[in-house]
Amino acid sequence: MTTRVYLVRHGAVVGAETRRFIGHLDVPLSPAGQAQIRSLAARLEGVALDAVYTSDLRRTRESARILAEPLGLIPVELTELREFAMGRWEGLTAEEIHALDPQAFARWMADVGRFQFPEGESLSDLEARAWPAFERIVAAHAGGAVAIVAHGGTNRMILCRALGLGPERLLAIGQEYGALSVLELAGARWVLRLLNDVAPLL
Repeated sequence: MTTRVYLVRHGAVVGAETRRFIGHLDVPLSPAGQAQIRSLAARLEGVALDAVYTSDLRRTRESARILAEPLGLIPVELTELREFAMGRWEGLTAEEIHALDPQAFARWMADVGRFQFPEGESLSDLEARAWPAFERIVAAHAGGAVAIVAHGGTNRMILCRALGLGPERLLAIGQEYGALSVLELAGARWVLRLLNDVAPLL
């Protein structure tokens, strides 16, 4: 019996070109992001998904709705699937953060997997809330297939944990806007079937 998880990063957001640290800021999808997810929805239309789960932030809720509608599903929102809380850095660019807090920025660059965002979360904080939610989803749909629409940080953590990769490998896992990764559980072992695949726009 195998269980398959279609792990989706939300589409591009309004202001994505400025490359700001978004975290828990509740920004919407851009028109380009909506188009990315529509293309992905077209690819998944023939997949027999049991359910679609999503973070409760707007950019993931919008993405999940676009994916779920053709399948006749209503997304299930889980706060635990949110992105890192980035605290004081939310809304800032890397250049702005480096200018305001160069020592903390250097610590983040040197050890992103163990860094605590100022007044925000660390990877272990994110893992403590999001991994149990992931395990509950998998247990509830054993032998089936589900989609989870989440964020770059959340998805990277799930992929690293499932594949036994340490926190230092977090940013080695690509997660583009609108990308699809596929994990398959056979017995007690996760197998990566697809990573960071971006659907061509239709």
